[in-house]
Amino acid sequence: MDRTRKWASGLGCMCLCLNVFIHVSPVPQPPTITLQSPKDYIFDPRENIVIHCEAKGKPHPSFSWTRNGTHFDVEKDSKVLMKPGSGTLVIDISGEKAEAYEGTYQCTAHNDHGTAVSNNIVIRQSRSPLWSKERNEAIVVQKGISLVLQCRPPAGLPPPVIFWMDNSELPLDKRVSQALNGDLYFSNILPEDTRSDYICYARFPHTQTIQQKQPISVTVLENSPVGERRPGFMMPLGVTSTKMVLRGETLELECIAEGLPTPEISWQKDGGELPTSRLSYQNFKKTLKISEVNEGDAGDYRCTATNSLGTAHHVIKVTVKAAPFWVSAPRNLILAPNETGILTCRVGGVPKPKINWFVNGVPIENAPEDHSRKVDDDTVILSNVQSGSSAVYQCNASNEFGYLIANAFVNVLAEPPRVLTPPNRVYQVITNSPALLHCASFGSPIPTITWFKDSQTSIKNGDPYVIHENGTLEIHVAQPLNSGKYTCIATNNLGIKENHVYLEVKEPTRILKQPEYKVVQRGMSAVFELHLYNKQSQQKSQEKFEVDTDSLIIKDITDEDEGTYTCIMNTTLDQDSASAMLTVVEATPTPKPDPPTDLELTDQTERSVQLTWIPGDEHNSPTQTFLIQYEDLLHQPGVWVNLTEVAGTSTTAQLNLSPYVYYSFRVLALNQVGYSDPSQPSRQYRTNPAAPDENPSDVQGEGIEPGNLVISWTPLTGFQSNGPGLEYRVQWRQKDVDEDWSSKTVANVSQFVVSGTPTYVLYEIKVQALNDYGNGPEPEVVIGYSGEDFPGPPSFLNVLNPSLDALSLEWGPPVNNNGRLAGYTLKYQPGRLKQKVLLETSCQVYATTYLALFLLCFPLCVCPAAPSRQVDIATQGWFIGLMCAIALLILVLLIVCFIKRNKGGKYPVKEKEDAHQDPEIQPMKEDDGTFGEYSDTEDHKPLKGSRTPSNGTVRRDESDDSLVDYGEGGDGQFNEDGSFIGQYSGKKEKDTHEGNESSEAPSPVNAMNSFV
Repeated sequence: MDRTRKWASGLGCMCLCLNVFIHVSPVPQPPTITLQSPKDYIFDPRENIVIHCEAKGKPHPSFSWTRNGTHFDVEKDSKVLMKPGSGTLVIDISGEKAEAYEGTYQCTAHNDHGTAVSNNIVIRQSRSPLWSKERNEAIVVQKGISLVLQCRPPAGLPPPVIFWMDNSELPLDKRVSQALNGDLYFSNILPEDTRSDYICYARFPHTQTIQQKQPISVTVLENSPVGERRPGFMMPLGVTSTKMVLRGETLELECIAEGLPTPEISWQKDGGELPTSRLSYQNFKKTLKISEVNEGDAGDYRCTATNSLGTAHHVIKVTVKAAPFWVSAPRNLILAPNETGILTCRVGGVPKPKINWFVNGVPIENAPEDHSRKVDDDTVILSNVQSGSSAVYQCNASNEFGYLIANAFVNVLAEPPRVLTPPNRVYQVITNSPALLHCASFGSPIPTITWFKDSQTSIKNGDPYVIHENGTLEIHVAQPLNSGKYTCIATNNLGIKENHVYLEVKEPTRILKQPEYKVVQRGMSAVFELHLYNKQSQQKSQEKFEVDTDSLIIKDITDEDEGTYTCIMNTTLDQDSASAMLTVVEATPTPKPDPPTDLELTDQTERSVQLTWIPGDEHNSPTQTFLIQYEDLLHQPGVWVNLTEVAGTSTTAQLNLSPYVYYSFRVLALNQVGYSDPSQPSRQYRTNPAAPDENPSDVQGEGIEPGNLVISWTPLTGFQSNGPGLEYRVQWRQKDVDEDWSSKTVANVSQFVVSGTPTYVLYEIKVQALNDYGNGPEPEVVIGYSGEDFPGPPSFLNVLNPSLDALSLEWGPPVNNNGRLAGYTLKYQPGRLKQKVLLETSCQVYATTYLALFLLCFPLCVCPAAPSRQVDIATQGWFIGLMCAIALLILVLLIVCFIKRNKGGKYPVKEKEDAHQDPEIQPMKEDDGTFGEYSDTEDHKPLKGSRTPSNGTVRRDESDDSLVDYGEGGDGQFNEDGSFIGQYSGKKEKDTHEGNESSEAPSPVNAMNSFV
């Protein structure tokens, strides 16, 4: 076997870290707002109002609130609670008028070094008002005109979601569409649009309520329909319109056109390209959406409506405004006394925002005078600041579309240097690799960093060293001579601080001796050894493999262990590897192990227990694993189930259990021979019931007949039930229809049938398990279908290109599928046409046409196959060819016979027929066209040469076998070429005067009828 195995010694570099605990006084810091509620907060009146305000600072800040610009005394309102150590408000509005707490709130965080403020948070209650009462007049219109049904929903907070329905949700298409304002537009109306209950619905998302408008009745007449016409715009009206959108928002442009046929809508931007990466179309391209609008999206957008009669254009002039947005927000400053700092507040917006500065929440013009402070529009310059002048500055930028507030503190500190990098840190690198030695520091003024090596040599910028701005020392290519002690010193005018770190430059890790090839018997152990340079001792045991720094021990060798083993020596810096081959050979069989004994249960909890045992005799074959099994005496007595396996060196196992099970355990030992006999069962351990941990699987929904939905699932087993009283809560609702879930709780069954469903619609389905102790987890939603119905007939069926042996059919799909269309069934039935063949006229040939018809019809006319639903053998090309060949052969034989007869050849007939007319001779039967029988009582006589009398008759005594006897008394003559031109019919009527001449002209076609 060619297997490759790997073992990793996992060498880790030793890192010497000395933890030095130094008491450092906290650095004073003004407050900083870390969490706040959004500017516009719409609350649900059924829930508490929670207004967030969190801040940090040294010391920790205190909090206060204003409402509508005045102080809000939280302690005086028993319904308002401020969370401890926080500014977050929780307002209990149960039993109160929620409107009383509407308003504009602002949080203030204050400590000894300044005051930070939050945004102005506007608190409003969600509303779902009723539709105003109105009476809708019935609408009667002519077919083909355009129509608008107005919705005019009530103004809710937030605005409602609009949709139209009759008895189900109305399908929208290119002809029928819903505008962004909720109105329903018909580009041209059709008779099928007649309904008595067009209803506009408004769904309010916060309160999860739905309001509906009074139904609108529409009747479409067809007595004076409106004809086809060019497109015209129903929305927007006129040739041009305007639209304003804010930067960063989504631009929605809408064009709805009327006309017949229904117009197609297209879009373009005059003088520019549409931004395809941010562009989307909706409502059958009647709505154009551009996300994340920027100034470049301003311009003229042209929508074009087109049908077969012409086009119409409308231009929407788009302007882009902008609420204030940050270009550069002010940042916190830490200054030392007598230093200078600058705060900048750069914002953009259209129109240009106005900038106002505040200090600790007070307008800067009303703040205490500070001669070191100078305000220049969006910039504050602080010169020669002094201790005690720490403060929080607020920049407020606003225009007519919104505002921004930013807090930035100025912390004036006089702090000696502090080195933040842990002391005595050891850095290790491989030779010729870069090394980075850190010296993170803090101080006010900002400390200056200098480096020394071995406490003596001052390090300057230059090869091989680089000192970065943050104080880090970099050695581009580290060499062993760079190893040693490095000291960084942080200095400012208030003090000096030093820190020591160490660099170790290591030689690469190398394997000096490769592991050797091994041949080992099954059941024995194999040891691979190697010698390392730069090794560190480490041991690791993993079941049958024991890994040491310079060895690998494989226990209880099996055939599967044969292969190539690779040792990878890893350090945090580099690695090396070496490989060796292991071959496994036959060994003397050993007996299987004895079963474990003395099973005990300890550490018993609701969901776990510890099992211990004493291993049996291994018989010189080490135990590989122990298999632990359980029996459920409540649900499946007598059935043992595998629970878990543990290593062969273990004698204990922590077992995870399920509720509502009567457990009994046993243990089996496994070595290379096989499993031992099971141990004696442990004592019984019963777990208490609990709510289900899982829901039924394989949930499906499918209708099996019109009007129903069969919801099925795989029930939980008794083991999975977790308790008595297992039931299932079945929930369903139509997909993409805003309605509540329907629910039904059923006993422990595997399906539930929902009746009265619409035909073939999508349903969302959930099935949740529950028992006497609670509900299972929230189930996943699956999609199903209600029952299908018969599809409608194909919309048309046409016969194309009929020929002698084939024809083509085409059909259109049904108007109503009523389900998933699986295919079409083509049915046909044979037809029989009364045989009537006319020279030089078309003739219809069916599969039932007799051979005799082809014999004379085929040479004289081409017979097109009548359109038929049956594929008949008589219309196949090969069959027609075969019949023609047979007909030609028979015709040749007849000609040969007639020629011989004219030349006096003998035609053998019965002698009795030659001698006289025997009354016993039976003519051809008149009713079925078959020949009569002949008597055999007399000898045969040779037939004399046939002669035709002048009256055109043939005497019976000359030849009763003449074909003339089977005609209708006409001329039974032959042409000079020997062809027969007598006239025949399909049924003979014998006349008393056989010599009468036929009134019809001689015709071979008529003669052919006698064969039919």
